[in-house]
Amino acid sequence: MTAQQALAAAVRALSEVGIPDAPRDARRLLAHALGIAPGRLTLVLPDPLPPEAAARFEAAIARRAAREPVSHITGTRAFYGRDFRVCPDVLDPRPETETLIAAALAAPFGRVLDLGTGSGCILLTLLAERPDSKGIGADISEPALAVARDNARALGIERAAFLQADWFRGICGRFDLIVSNPPYIAASEMPGLAPELAHEPRTALTDEGDGLSAYRAIARGAVAHLDPGGRLIVEIGPTQGAVVCALLRAAGLEIVAIHADLDGRDRAVEARAAAPGA
Repeated sequence: MTAQQALAAAVRALSEVGIPDAPRDARRLLAHALGIAPGRLTLVLPDPLPPEAAARFEAAIARRAAREPVSHITGTRAFYGRDFRVCPDVLDPRPETETLIAAALAAPFGRVLDLGTGSGCILLTLLAERPDSKGIGADISEPALAVARDNARALGIERAAFLQADWFRGICGRFDLIVSNPPYIAASEMPGLAPELAHEPRTALTDEGDGLSAYRAIARGAVAHLDPGGRLIVEIGPTQGAVVCALLRAAGLEIVAIHADLDGRDRAVEARAAAPGA
């Protein structure tokens, strides 16, 4: 069997069980099974598929057909031009979160705090893009912190420290930028989500309540941990802009903007602590 024939069979198998974008997923998994970059796959499609690669590909397609995310099968997920290790202990980096990255990079910063850091993709991306900055990634999950530390080592970023903390509890000092992609899905919305999300940590998706508990905790502690004029940027669900703005405003922060993602949906709220003399 050639690689092209194996790919066609895999696309059919994934399509039959309702996998969205089956051709894309099958191509990524075939490249992974062959140990090559996805961009080189077209070059080898006419060639016979080696038995070892065929076995790896078959196993990968079976896992994807069972709705396991491609990133968990390959072990990595691309985010802002870099690859991050992912596993069931952390939330997969998503393109929508790059909205938060763009907002953060629009102004200078030197010391960053990432609350609920997970894989570390937000903090490590910001530090990689700003080589003179340093930061802390905090998470309540020690397994998630282990993944974040692995990603920092893989990227060669030594300016990141990681510590176990429940939001601001255990966090000392002030920062000129605080970022977070907290669990914002309401418990009532969880049953309607894609089956793939069952492979990600539930605590990173929902607060088991109204989806706003994390924003309340962040609002309570933000002013005490921001430098004067420092910024707070949080990712939000598309319908949460007004209520999150109200929570942050009530805590004494000035709302700077609600940033939309590439689909035009509200995706991040940016707020600022009062500047000196304000």
